[in-house]
Amino acid sequence: MATTVLAVTASAAPAPPSLGAARFSPVAGPAVTLRTQCWIAAKMKLHKALRRHGSQVQRKLEIQGVGKIPDCFKVASLTGRITRRNVQLADETGGETANTSSVMSDNSIDDKSSMHLGLNHSEADRPVLEEGVVLFDNFDDQPESIPSLCIAVIGATGELARSKVFPALFALYYSGFLPQNVAIFGYSRKTLADEDLRSMIEANLTCRVDHHENCEEKLNEFLKRTYYVDAGHDNKDGMAKLNSKMAQIEGICAANRIFYLAVPQEALLDVALPLSDSAQTKHGWNRIIIEKPFGFTSLSSQRVTQSLLSRFEEKQIYRIDHLLGKDLIENLTVLRFSNLVFEPLWSRKYIRNVQVVFSEETSAETQGRYFGNYGIIRDIVHSHILQTIALFAMEPPVSLDGEDIRDEKVKVLRSIRKVDIEDVVLGQLKDASGDVDRYTKSMTPTYFAAAMYIDNARWDGVPFLIKTGMGLMENRAEIRIQFHHVPGNIYRERFGHDIDLDTNELVLRDLPEEAILLKVNNKVPGLGLQLDASELNLLYRDRYDVEVPDSYEHLLLDVLDGDSHLFMRSDELAAAWSVLAPILHEIDQKSVAPELYDAGDKGPINAYYLAAKHGVRWDDGC
Repeated sequence: MATTVLAVTASAAPAPPSLGAARFSPVAGPAVTLRTQCWIAAKMKLHKALRRHGSQVQRKLEIQGVGKIPDCFKVASLTGRITRRNVQLADETGGETANTSSVMSDNSIDDKSSMHLGLNHSEADRPVLEEGVVLFDNFDDQPESIPSLCIAVIGATGELARSKVFPALFALYYSGFLPQNVAIFGYSRKTLADEDLRSMIEANLTCRVDHHENCEEKLNEFLKRTYYVDAGHDNKDGMAKLNSKMAQIEGICAANRIFYLAVPQEALLDVALPLSDSAQTKHGWNRIIIEKPFGFTSLSSQRVTQSLLSRFEEKQIYRIDHLLGKDLIENLTVLRFSNLVFEPLWSRKYIRNVQVVFSEETSAETQGRYFGNYGIIRDIVHSHILQTIALFAMEPPVSLDGEDIRDEKVKVLRSIRKVDIEDVVLGQLKDASGDVDRYTKSMTPTYFAAAMYIDNARWDGVPFLIKTGMGLMENRAEIRIQFHHVPGNIYRERFGHDIDLDTNELVLRDLPEEAILLKVNNKVPGLGLQLDASELNLLYRDRYDVEVPDSYEHLLLDVLDGDSHLFMRSDELAAAWSVLAPILHEIDQKSVAPELYDAGDKGPINAYYLAAKHGVRWDDGC
């Protein structure tokens, strides 16, 4: 069967493609625009419905507010319009061409019909792309009712886009999670061609280790669907160009768009506001993804939020934190709400304390990200740590719907007690270069530990100890739940003087390796009665022989599905700031100096005194 591609050009004799573009040049075949294909498919589908259920269709249209069946579907032709656009249909041999009027013999659509389709003159007669655009390799494979999807990566030449976003998009495409009618756009102020962007993306793409089938073929397909838009020096004009290029590919079919704003916070509104005015589709949904940190102060965050909500609906905004895309976070709710053995224990009656730990060995990002203005409190604690606590401590939601879960999370955040500065430990990684003057210039912490309390009926009096830092002795991400001692434990004397040995613990761990661990007490085999604390462990690498997807893949798929439960809503954002803003203000007012620590160390010693103050002993790790 001959393949069908969109290869409409502005001239009858296009110039031959360059060698650089040869790899992505479409094969010869019938040249029918996607716009025409979608219209024909919709018309044929409606005519079939009219023949079978004419009155019911008419009634449904009236209920939906359409009023009557559009005239454009009562006529049966696009001939006049297509003829004026000089679209030619090549036969399957690729030798001769035939005017599409020989295929469709009815009259042309008039201006009134265009209005019924939701098109103005500029949309109906929009210019065609100069180069071939391939969205469907085979017309028979084209889904009639599946909307097209355009994904634009704003800041496409930055490190985040190159190393994380584009590879995640390709992984989703390779695994079949993106629709076939998808197009990827890179948007930046650098002067690049499509081929330049494709080469840049290709350098960072790999296929799944556990299934390499058709890797090269999928890679080529993905890159063929990738285009570059030069933003120029004015985002208003740049977004208009982006919209125009997207519209050329989408045609008149239902079309959805995702905009990933991989830009610094300082440039967020400069990009987002022109986007809202000039780049949103009117034929489907629009969703924008915003990277952390979400503001420098509570006031600046509030201003950004107000500006965004003046142009976008809340349901369109996805504030992404890649650390929340880990399986550890999803396991919080799964373990608790799907296992009867744990749900009754999830309260102050049985839980003595909760420890949330996130540490990294590397200090490569420290200079730019933490010795700068934002620091670890705004970057890690504000989103990842507080969101983890909210998901852990929330009441059972009405359903798994994103809004129901976010309703419960925000209640937890609003219930967190004001944190006393005496319950906070700050640390700063020593400069490996030995530049002593560095510390007098920057007070930005790279380590943060604190004790928090949630003032509600479920968690009253339970300390939540958090600890996060950079340049520590190991990569670690875990939630450690310590239970109360057994009342009147008749085996207490068998544990000696260390009463913590008989403490049951549940550990949800993402790093250094994914695992769920349950610490229980048992008898050591042999004569006599000697007790030991052992771990019942579920190591993911032993139980599940699969490659774990990157967290960006997980979260991008959630955006595509409209699942918002791992993304901060505006009221959650404000509630998180209400917890941290007083701490940040007091640190600045009192000029609290962070405790210095060496790279590869456990961090500030005061963190251990803080835990002891609240009756908690950190695990031996960092």
